[in-house]
Amino acid sequence: MPRLSGTTDACGSPVLFCESEEIRMKIVVLAGGTSTERDVSIVTGTEVCRALRTRGHQAILLDVFFGEEGLNPETAFAGDYDVEEQAERIRARNGQLENEKKTRREFFGPQVLSLCQAADVVFMALHGANGEDGRVQAVFDLFGIRYTGTDCLSSAMAMDKGITKKLFEMGGVPTPRGFELKCGEDPDLAARGMKLPVVVKTCCGGSSVGVYIVHTPEEYREALEGAFSYEDQAVVEAYVDGREFSVGVVDGRAYPVIEIAPVEGFYDYKNKYSAGAAVETCPAHLTEEETGRMQEYARKGCQLLGIRGYARLDFMMNSDGEIFCLEANTLPGMTPTSLLPQEAAVLGMSFADLCEELIRISLKKYQQEP
Repeated sequence: MPRLSGTTDACGSPVLFCESEEIRMKIVVLAGGTSTERDVSIVTGTEVCRALRTRGHQAILLDVFFGEEGLNPETAFAGDYDVEEQAERIRARNGQLENEKKTRREFFGPQVLSLCQAADVVFMALHGANGEDGRVQAVFDLFGIRYTGTDCLSSAMAMDKGITKKLFEMGGVPTPRGFELKCGEDPDLAARGMKLPVVVKTCCGGSSVGVYIVHTPEEYREALEGAFSYEDQAVVEAYVDGREFSVGVVDGRAYPVIEIAPVEGFYDYKNKYSAGAAVETCPAHLTEEETGRMQEYARKGCQLLGIRGYARLDFMMNSDGEIFCLEANTLPGMTPTSLLPQEAAVLGMSFADLCEELIRISLKKYQQEP
């Protein structure tokens, strides 16, 4: 694998390069998959692949589930490559997904593991189940495949909102009071010392899919039915009425805080991915003390979950200035308008800068001790 070095540009932004200027990295940008966030993953993968190719890397976009039949790992990275054409090919398979999931036993598509083994690194552009939950990372660890982001164990813990909440509570990171609930268990709030309004969400969902804010007993019942339609475990927590924020943590450094103000409702799937549905302000309008406190909680949250590399943590702050950490995202969205790239832009980093930086810091976990 080419040896990477780092420096900074005139703005102090990290820059990644190979020690031999004529050597570029072979990179698989892994996207798609089978989760409810497949479409978002394809967008992330397309943007990352395009950015890496502008830097001269031999990056290819690959659907982890459908793969590429007949693609030769020895020649796949060479020559001209049309990122947009490949993205459209991947999207065109969306209609086959449900049938394929029913008829296939294996998760990895044709040539996926061979192509990933042939690459210098895999950029993980997957989101949600079977991608962000540590399963793919565990396989890659066994196959000796280098990849971006944290390892399988921390990925799994961060994906489970129930485990995340327990670790935050034990480690002193404030989080809304709540409890885990399995399908079929008594959901009574009063028995647990809680009352409406509450938030109901799937235990291992992402992109705010399966998240419900409820104010009445009827809404509570409907929310549980909705959450359990995705998986058999949910998290119920006290509703925090206030402002929404997010903080990226990259290589132990907390990035500027970004505030998200949805035009309507809360920052759900629709508001996250619809243009103009939310006003995002970075740096957020907070006091220096509030900013520092939120960034410290973000760093500590990563430490408690064992996250290495990078992540993005989401927060709420009520009218009394109390801060609550909701969850950690170990593979945050990566488009030029996604939250983490917006935070990086405040530091003077371009989108391509950030993509290379995430590769550079992720490869640290493979460095041998002298």
